[in-house]
Amino acid sequence: MTPDNVELTRINAEKSFALASTLFPLEEWIPRGRGVFVAKSRLTRSHKEQAKLYREISDVRILTERGSVAYFLPERNDTGKAPKSGVFYNMYADAVIDGVVVEIKTVSGNRTTLGKSFRRGYKQGRSLLEKHGISAEHSVFLRIFAPFSVKSVRAKIAGELTSSVDKGCCICHFEATEELYYWSYDELRASVGT
Repeated sequence: MTPDNVELTRINAEKSFALASTLFPLEEWIPRGRGVFVAKSRLTRSHKEQAKLYREISDVRILTERGSVAYFLPERNDTGKAPKSGVFYNMYADAVIDGVVVEIKTVSGNRTTLGKSFRRGYKQGRSLLEKHGISAEHSVFLRIFAPFSVKSVRAKIAGELTSSVDKGCCICHFEATEELYYWSYDELRASVGT
């Protein structure tokens, strides 16, 4: 790892810890390999939840191998009203990665499935921030197993963002080509109609 990468990883670790600790101040964070920390409360969940966690950790390794740092947030099943919107929420994002709330989704279906996965992930990130009364970016990480073109995915995600104003990005990893893309929500919204 170059000195620049080491410094970037250090900064990412500080930002991720700061936001994860702000969201869940009483949580203890357990290291699970380079660049991965898991809420201790999440390690005591059911076998089904453990399998989901290990799959998500596997997904995030794509990013941590490039210097990202991920804090996997506690699973919550409570419901209530988000302070600003008054909308009921029971959705929580999976992690804080590089100081940004991120929902992780795996896509293996058609373009409709892609759109639904992104839309749900987007809402999960926004819901978590609203619940805690925090104004911050939230992103969606899509690990795509379907044979979509980059252009097709970008257009579909851009179409899902037309009526939104939040900051963040869509991170897409295309399994077939092992390509990784980061598109800001602003960039995607600006591409609609071009």
